[in-house]
Amino acid sequence: MSEVMIVNGVECHPIVDKCEGCERTFEKDGVKYCKSYPMPERKWAQKVCNFATHVKLEVEKNGKVNINPLKASKRAARGR
Repeated sequence: MSEVMIVNGVECHPIVDKCEGCERTFEKDGVKYCKSYPMPERKWAQKVCNFATHVKLEVEKNGKVNINPLKASKRAARGR
């Protein structure tokens, strides 16, 4: 099993491979840990860790914008 460091009563687990390059990691006794989350493997279970500083999310717009229909009808009524 991997090394677990205890900080203020919380078990901190070592980072996973996907965390390499993140600015929120620190090294202690040759093992890297995350400063923001004690169990990094759980943060990466859902595609991308939201604390990751080295990963940029790309949002697909495809030129389509969602408009609230109620607001659109009010704008049309005002002549905008």
